[in-house]
Amino acid sequence: MQTGSRALAWDATTAIEALAGAEAALWEWTPASDRLRFTGATGALGLGALAPECSGAAFVALTLPQDRALAERLLKPREEGEEIVLRLRMRDGQLCLWRGVWLEDGLRAAGLVASDVKFAGSDRDPLTGLLDRRAFVARLGEALLRPGPVEVVVADVDRLRRLNEALGHERADMVLSALGSRLAAAFPPDAAPARIGEDEFAVVVRGAGAPASRLREALEQPLRLAGLDIYPTVSIGAVDAEGGPDAPDPSELLRRVELAVEQAKTAGRGGAAAYGRALESDSLSRLAMEADLRNAFLRGEIEPFFQPIVNLATGAVAGFEALARWRHPTRGLVPPDEFLGLADEMGLMNDLGLLMMSRASRQLSDWLRRHPQAGDLFCSVNLSVGEIERPNLVEDVSRIITDHGLPKGALKLEVTEGDIMRDTARAAEVLARLKAAGASLALDDFGTGFSSLTWLAKLPFDTLKIDRWFVLTMDKDEGSAKIVKSVVALGRDLALEVVAEGVENAGLARRLIDAQCHYGQGFGYAPALPAQEAEVYLNESLADGAAPLKQRSA
Repeated sequence: MQTGSRALAWDATTAIEALAGAEAALWEWTPASDRLRFTGATGALGLGALAPECSGAAFVALTLPQDRALAERLLKPREEGEEIVLRLRMRDGQLCLWRGVWLEDGLRAAGLVASDVKFAGSDRDPLTGLLDRRAFVARLGEALLRPGPVEVVVADVDRLRRLNEALGHERADMVLSALGSRLAAAFPPDAAPARIGEDEFAVVVRGAGAPASRLREALEQPLRLAGLDIYPTVSIGAVDAEGGPDAPDPSELLRRVELAVEQAKTAGRGGAAAYGRALESDSLSRLAMEADLRNAFLRGEIEPFFQPIVNLATGAVAGFEALARWRHPTRGLVPPDEFLGLADEMGLMNDLGLLMMSRASRQLSDWLRRHPQAGDLFCSVNLSVGEIERPNLVEDVSRIITDHGLPKGALKLEVTEGDIMRDTARAAEVLARLKAAGASLALDDFGTGFSSLTWLAKLPFDTLKIDRWFVLTMDKDEGSAKIVKSVVALGRDLALEVVAEGVENAGLARRLIDAQCHYGQGFGYAPALPAQEAEVYLNESLADGAAPLKQRSA
């Protein structure tokens, strides 16, 4: 046992031999004593004249003139834990990468220095081969040391989640890899092309050159993968800065440009925005909104609104779709497109789904008890992206149905095609358990994804929902009309009910009736209504024998 311990022990001689073999050296800098110490292959790195120790001034003097500002930056004391990543070239030496960290409340720094070639793979994104985020920040810092204009541009790939759902993660990664190659080809290495996030690419350019346009042109070229033509779009943010002694910190500059990216994304796919001071106040407002939204769940401010779903053959209200709304105490009713994306980013969508199922089921139970003449009234609730994979989903659904005494199938859960196709076998298992627990199941936005009809025939769905775009355009676009008719026919062949969203007027309703579609839903009947107004609508429909329908769109 002692022999093994001695064999595993490292002494100073062994460490020095290992460093020499790797052509690397350790360095330690103590500002208080003005001493920079080296151990290892100093000669091969052009540091022989400075070893084993030297002053800070001697170190700066031995660097190439254009790199002296970087050398001084390495010596400048920082807070404990702050990392150091710099590229320096010594006189008669090669380009070396210096990596290290500040220690002991910033009293000293220590790290490793080696040839840039030796370190080549350590600062690279493994998927694209571009610089990673840390290396990009380091290169940005180097660019900011020299006087002159600097522009940083960041591109966020739009709808990457949709690509993951439709293609699977491996093929989506192939798309990102291809985009990385295009970025590298469009910009020289001194632009430091980088992948700084899962779906974010960046470059830094000194002087003029319209980098945002070049970046968009490089990334938005179509590509073909797995037999599909893919047309990537990116949302672009940009920020300008002046290099030199008063230049901003590189991490701060990257924060600013990412604020611009967020602003660009609010304009929809392919947006662009430049950083401005107004974005700072917007960012603070966003922080306040995040705090308010988290508290909204605790205060009960999130509630379901109910949009009627009408039996097209009889005109009777058959059910409702529950849609989340937020009653803010000071802002009033917050539009869903202002908080649903935020809830997703904050990881609150599973909480939102559980809340909506519970409150919608309680309201449906109350309506069934007080309006028996409404028949087999149902309520649909959307499962958010990925919620079908949530642990305890089936148990929660079973408990909610039991607690509120709902009839079998009265609670209808709507699932997107992307959720099904990501792992169809797993989804089939969960759907079967949800069905056994007493829920009915609807496939939402049918016709917009990549569903396998073979799986559709095997999965335990009760309902297909036609995407509203096809319904809205069916009286103007013969292709849309054919798709609607085909989906209705497919539903009937598979013994599935079909709901058409986007019924805006009586003309569309008549076309759907002619196609023998079962149900209609849309503003032609009513928007999503608060529970009390939805009950008034239900009562009026029961009294009149049919739900009111607009003759034409406003």
